[in-house]
Amino acid sequence: MSSFDRHDTTDPDHGRIEIRRRFVSHQVDWLAADRRCPGEPRFPGLKAIAMVEAVVENKRTGETTIARRCFLASLALDARLLAKAVRAHWGIENRLHWVLDVVFHDDLRRMRTEHGPKKWPPSRHMAVNLVKAAPGPNSIRLRRKAAGCDDNCRHQLLTGSPQ
Repeated sequence: MSSFDRHDTTDPDHGRIEIRRRFVSHQVDWLAADRRCPGEPRFPGLKAIAMVEAVVENKRTGETTIARRCFLASLALDARLLAKAVRAHWGIENRLHWVLDVVFHDDLRRMRTEHGPKKWPPSRHMAVNLVKAAPGPNSIRLRRKAAGCDDNCRHQLLTGSPQ
């Protein structure tokens, strides 16, 4: 019987109740055992295996969904620290998507066929990073517009140096 560190939270918000359960196990030695298949992935430095389970009940419809995400960690973290790390990661993701949606109007793009959906997102992410890193007190939106209209501004943005 393995032991887990567990941390639960309940968030009633936006017309739903979300229960998050985090489980962390530090018993990972069995992953490095000799009874493994040839070519099976090894995880050097692995300290913990974790899972986050989110049970969401929609109060209006009564519908319940369950989502489970599993993680491998090189840090011997506990369930509370896992909760903070996962939430911080989603905060980064949400900030990126907010900039893509609001500044780059990403939701208005209708690229759904052939290679477009796979090829363009990395380019847009790179553009977001360049615009964020550009000097100046202006907002991200103004820096993006300036780069689209002014060759010197665009050159400075792409090279990091004035023309």
